[in-house]
Amino acid sequence: MLSTWVAVVVAGAAAGQPPAEDHARKLVAAAIARANHTVVYDGSYRRIAYPGGDVPAHVGVCTDVVIRAYRALGIDLQRLVHEDMARDFSAYPDRWGHTRPDPNIDHRRVPNLRVFFARHGTALPTTRDPADYRAGDLVTWTIPGNLPHIGIVVDRRSADGERPLVVHNIGAGPEIEDMLFAFPVTGHYRFDPNGAPPR
Repeated sequence: MLSTWVAVVVAGAAAGQPPAEDHARKLVAAAIARANHTVVYDGSYRRIAYPGGDVPAHVGVCTDVVIRAYRALGIDLQRLVHEDMARDFSAYPDRWGHTRPDPNIDHRRVPNLRVFFARHGTALPTTRDPADYRAGDLVTWTIPGNLPHIGIVVDRRSADGERPLVVHNIGAGPEIEDMLFAFPVTGHYRFDPNGAPPR
């Protein structure tokens, strides 16, 4: 497995794929750009194209911020999550009564993204130390109503300089906010398909 990953990374470097730092910088820029879009919070089920499908640009939820930021880098989480679920459906949460993967919605669910990022990225500790969170990291929370939530850590700081800001959509469209520790942190991940070994 490790030798396969090394071959993939070497091949990626030869093809000019970005190192981890460049990936994070580009992901942060794409996340910040999401905050310039007017989006109505709407997580309703919709049939969308596959691969490369998206709900209408004027609607979305927290997961769509992440999906669209990665897609700006040419990374299709819809396809990646669907392929992984097709390979190992039982590894994913059984919360919705599905018996097989559904590329219309699976990648838009925070619990599924948590499993995917843990399996194919790096799962990191969920601490209360702001220094542990780097620009480009993905963080999940539980928000009131026992709802899962996700956002992207960016390279801007809180007014007191103590915490990195987060791009997320909690209901008012994509925003850049000082909310890293506003809710219980349930997950902390780094995901660069060009630089992280598969798990």
